[in-house]
Amino acid sequence: MNGREEAHGLSTRVLLAHVSRLARRRWRGLAWLQGAPQACCDAAGELWRAGTWRCPLWVAPALPPRVDAAHWLAPARARTRLGGEHDLLVIDAASDGAGFDPDAVAALVGTLKAGGLLVLMTPEEWGSRPDADYARLAEHPWRPEALTSRYLARLARLLSGADQVIRWRAGETPRLPGFPIRQAPAERPVTDEDCLTGDQAQAVARLARLRRRRPLVITADRGRGKSAALGIACARWLATGEQEVLVTAPRPSAVESLFERLAALCPQGERRGHLFTTDQGDVRFVAPDALAELARQGEAGGAGRLLLVDEAAAIPAAPLGEWLDAFPRIAFATTVHGYEGSGRGFALRFRERLERTTPEWRGLHLAEPIRWANDDPLEPLIHRLLMLDADPPESSSRPAGDVRQLSRDTLASDESSLRGLFGLLVQAHYRTTPSDLRLLLDGPGLTVGSVATGDVPLGVVMTADEGGFEAGLAERVARGERRPRGHLMAQSLAAHAGSRAALTGHLRRVVRIAVSPQRRREGLGRRLIEAELERARHDGCDLLGASFGAEPALMAFWRRQGFHALRLGLTRETATGEHALMVARATSKRGEALLASLAARFRRALPGLLAFELRDLAPSVAAALLAEGGGANLADDDRRDAEDVAAGHREPALARPALQALVRHALARGIPLADPDLLLLVAWGFQGLSGEALTRHLAVSGRRQATARLREATAMLLSISSPSATG
Repeated sequence: MNGREEAHGLSTRVLLAHVSRLARRRWRGLAWLQGAPQACCDAAGELWRAGTWRCPLWVAPALPPRVDAAHWLAPARARTRLGGEHDLLVIDAASDGAGFDPDAVAALVGTLKAGGLLVLMTPEEWGSRPDADYARLAEHPWRPEALTSRYLARLARLLSGADQVIRWRAGETPRLPGFPIRQAPAERPVTDEDCLTGDQAQAVARLARLRRRRPLVITADRGRGKSAALGIACARWLATGEQEVLVTAPRPSAVESLFERLAALCPQGERRGHLFTTDQGDVRFVAPDALAELARQGEAGGAGRLLLVDEAAAIPAAPLGEWLDAFPRIAFATTVHGYEGSGRGFALRFRERLERTTPEWRGLHLAEPIRWANDDPLEPLIHRLLMLDADPPESSSRPAGDVRQLSRDTLASDESSLRGLFGLLVQAHYRTTPSDLRLLLDGPGLTVGSVATGDVPLGVVMTADEGGFEAGLAERVARGERRPRGHLMAQSLAAHAGSRAALTGHLRRVVRIAVSPQRRREGLGRRLIEAELERARHDGCDLLGASFGAEPALMAFWRRQGFHALRLGLTRETATGEHALMVARATSKRGEALLASLAARFRRALPGLLAFELRDLAPSVAAALLAEGGGANLADDDRRDAEDVAAGHREPALARPALQALVRHALARGIPLADPDLLLLVAWGFQGLSGEALTRHLAVSGRRQATARLREATAMLLSISSPSATG
């Protein structure tokens, strides 16, 4: 045996002995393996082959030598292992073509069970330059190697200072952390034989007692058995005669644990894809966009119906609210600190709707881990590294200071400020991923602005520059022949509105904006946008724009800042259930012409889109878009036709153009966008709501009652739009 083999053998024995001690405490560990790529692979491979691992996993872009393909995973496929278990997890961030994928690491660490070891392979001087995974950040015309690597340098600094980390240089004996004197963690007794912890048993009991108009909101960190608890409850509902339970989540893989537990408890049942069926009843998964559509059409929900929403933090509040109205019995479950979204942000955004609609809702938090001990050292370490537990800082009542641009170099080295800013972003956005922290620190062309009181951030805005393509490239992109990385807004306006000028011009997009929940409605968001408008003018940008899920409150915010709608996605995003809306405001003379052209084109196309492709758009969203289309004057002929409809002298369908003009006029005079008469005429007049769909929408028995309701709505809008009304 040569010296190199002896070193590998000693390292392996030391690590396996340490793993045994971890297992006795039901802890997990992290070994940081540094060195040349081949040396790291050899050292990790020796450990891989020497241990009696039952379910190891090697994560790397390519299949390593002497590793069975069944135990290898490309980082991009990390989500396919959610719900699984591993006792050894090797993350290759050292080999050629390999890099550190924050989203993959966050997803897979939760699959590591007690006694498990995470081996993170990195090159020497990790953090001094970008790795291969930075190719995903390198928007045109940036090259990956030209980007900064603040994020990786931060990881290396935190790992170097962490007491829990096994420090292992390839070819050397690992340096092990100490094992502190430990007090046995308190554990609640488990009274349910199908459950693994007292918390999980309590969740199942609460679900079983789910009552009409009393929603249950379950929150938990990873590995607490939240989804499995939903599966146990489903089995018990079926056993007591429940005919159908609907389940939704951002993606099917999020509820794999639910179906696995359900199948284990109902061996007589059969699973076919996203459907589990027994003689007693069915449990069916429905994607959020499909469920929202079924609920709007009255084909899902109704008396006695039951819905479970898993990973609710990753779904916007609008569809959650629709389901809350449609399903008498409903439970929401979400991860508090995880890769799918922020449970804290979910609670902050959705609590108001719960209090207003179902004030008897109840919450339950699962704290006891199932796969590892309460005092496991790996979980808090990963939370700190990936900032999974970033919460918005406690806000003071002191006045906010001026908006200022932040240095990302300074931010990367100031953990407290970084955590506060990222916490604001997490709570404000329904889907903040671990890789968003890397984007914040190293995204090319990205700037960060903040408003604070002292050292406490109250608001944050992130912007990115787009466009500036040369004319030839712009033409090829507009024709669909090229698709450079990034430039979301510029490329979308070119592809869907045919605008070459959107590509050759200089655009700046608001990537994220967030304000502390305790300091909202104080004008801080407006101040952030005003500062960005001034900076865009100074920097020679043509447009300042944004893209977000079309929702009335958000649309109202941007409209108050003077932004105009330029494009709306024709389909709902599968994971969000919302249409993506792009808005912009001109910041130069060239921008004024570009904005006028894009906005006019969108307004011209909108009625046709609402009648066909967007006929199922929420009427409140349609009304907000129509409000930008003018209509200050109502022609005498249109007013006369509308008066005839209101008086019962003419069928509404024969005066549809006049009623459309009436809607636009009412919007121009400032009618509230939530006015039920307005929304009815928008849905009927622009979106073709008629026949059985109209009677079902109005909850009336037939066509005559529906027509009478249309006449009443017309009369109400006429009273608002009359020349004597003040508006």
